[in-house]
Amino acid sequence: MPKTVTLVLTPKQAADAELYTSLAARTLGVKRDDVALARVLKRSIDARRSPVKVNLTLEIFVDREPQPSPVHFDYPDVSRATEVIVVGSGPAGLFASLRLIELGLKPILLERGKKVLPRKQDIALINRNLDIDPDSNYAFGEGGAGTFSDGKLFTRSKKRGDYNKALQTLVFHGATPEILFEAHPHIGTDRLPRIISNICRTITAAGGEIRFGCKVTGFKIERGRLRGVTANGDTIEGAAVVLATGHSAKDIYYTLDRSGVRLEAKPFAMGVRIEHPQSLIDSIQYHTPHRDEYLPAASYSLVNQIDGRGVYSFCMCPGGFIVPAMTDAAQSVVNGMSPSGRNSQWANSGLVTEIRPDDYAELTLRHGALAGLVFQQQLEEAARANGGEKQIAPAQRVSDFVAGRASASLPRTSYIPGLTPSRLDKWMPDFIASALRKGIASFDRKMKGYLTPDAIVVGVESRTSTPVRIPRDPDSLMHPELEGLFPAGEGAGYAGGIVSAALDGERVADAAARYIFTKRNDR
Repeated sequence: MPKTVTLVLTPKQAADAELYTSLAARTLGVKRDDVALARVLKRSIDARRSPVKVNLTLEIFVDREPQPSPVHFDYPDVSRATEVIVVGSGPAGLFASLRLIELGLKPILLERGKKVLPRKQDIALINRNLDIDPDSNYAFGEGGAGTFSDGKLFTRSKKRGDYNKALQTLVFHGATPEILFEAHPHIGTDRLPRIISNICRTITAAGGEIRFGCKVTGFKIERGRLRGVTANGDTIEGAAVVLATGHSAKDIYYTLDRSGVRLEAKPFAMGVRIEHPQSLIDSIQYHTPHRDEYLPAASYSLVNQIDGRGVYSFCMCPGGFIVPAMTDAAQSVVNGMSPSGRNSQWANSGLVTEIRPDDYAELTLRHGALAGLVFQQQLEEAARANGGEKQIAPAQRVSDFVAGRASASLPRTSYIPGLTPSRLDKWMPDFIASALRKGIASFDRKMKGYLTPDAIVVGVESRTSTPVRIPRDPDSLMHPELEGLFPAGEGAGYAGGIVSAALDGERVADAAARYIFTKRNDR
C-alpha cells in the first residue's frame, strides 16, 4: 500500500522534486532508489509568519506496488438518443451536457454567443474602446463568463457533488495536473479557452449538438409543462430543459416573468474592483520586502461585518488585470482575472457589500422579483455616466475614497481601456459607499498598508451573483410549478464560481435524467 507523508519545507525545497522525494523516503524509512513514484496530494503555503513555509503532502509508491492508473473518460455515442435542451455553455451547461452524455441522453446545447476564436476578436475590440457586441463579450460566448476568467477552482461546499471528478474532467481536457493538489487551484485566463473548446469537442464527438449564435427568446409551455424553447425564430423541443444561462443574461429573467414562470428575489452583492501593486501585497502577506522567487504572487481573503452588513473581498486575482465586463454600452462593469503565471505587476479583487431586497423596497413595488435587476442596472448606468468615453471606467485612489475627497490623478493600472477620476461615493448609494469605506479601513488593520494612495477602486463590480433565483424543488431540482424546467448554476441562483456551477450542472443533469426515465417508464 502507498504511504502518505506531510513535509514542512522552504519554498525552494518544495520546488525541487528530487529533494522532497528523498526527504519523504528518509521520513518513511525507505531507500530513495526504492521509491517508484512520489505523487503530490496537497500543497499549501503557510504565510502566517516569517519565514514562509510550504506544507507538502505526498503519496509514496515503492517498487512492486501498483501505481495509480491515469483517469480516463469514455463517453458513449448519444447521436440517436433522447434529446435534452441545455441553454448556456458556461460551466453549469457544459458539465450538465457531459453528464447527460454519460447517462445516455443527447444534449442540444444552445449558446447565444460565438465560439472562442471570434469571441476573442470581439473582446479585443472592447479593450480597444470600440463597440460592444451584446452577445459576444466577456460574459457571453463559448464557455460563458468562465472562459476568460482566471479559472479559480475552489468551492467551500462538499455537498454539491464530486469535486475531484470535476477537476479530473478539466485535467482530461487540458488543465495542468497541479489543480488536483493545490490548496487554491486556478487554471489561468490564457489556458481556459483551449480547455473549454476541448470540452465542446468532446460533447459533439459523442453525438451531442452545440448551436452557437442561438439566443433563446421564448419558452414553449403547454398545460404546465415546458416542451421547448424559441431561438432565432425556431421552436426547439426536448424531453427537458436545463436552464444554465449565467447571471448576466438579464433578458432570460424578463422572458420567464412574461411567460408566467415564478421567480424569487434573493440577496446579492455589489461594490468595486480594488487594485494594488502586487509587490505591496507580496510584502504584506509574506512579511518581507521582496517575494522569494519560489513563491507565487500573494493573494488575500478579507471579510468583516460593517454596521450589520457583510463587506468582503471577492474573486481576488494576484498578478492579474481588471477587464471591462459590461454586456451593454450603457453600463460600466468591471471584473478581474489572472493568467496562469500570475505575473502582472498588479493585484486586484472585487470588494463588495451585501445587497438585500429591503435596500430597494420601492423598486419591488413596481418590479416585483425583478427589482434587484433594476437596482443593479441603475448602479451600472450611474458608473457609465460618471466614466469616460466608451469603456473608460470611473476610479478613485483608495485613500481618497476612504477620506471622501476627489483624486487629482490616478496611478498606473492594469485596466486597458483606461480610467477617469471620479468621486465614487457621490453617485453610489450611501449605504454601499459607507460600508466599503469602513470595510477598507478595517482591512488596513489586518493588512497594514492596504489603505494606500497607490491603490485604486474602480466602478463597478456588480456581477458577483444574480439578484434573482429561479426556484426549484429541493428533491427533484425541477421548477415547482413548471414541469420539465431544470434551473442550474449561477444564473439560477444556486452556485458561485466555476466548480460549484459545474457540480450543480451535473446534479441537475442527474435530476433531468431521472425525470425523463420515470416519464418513459410510466408510459
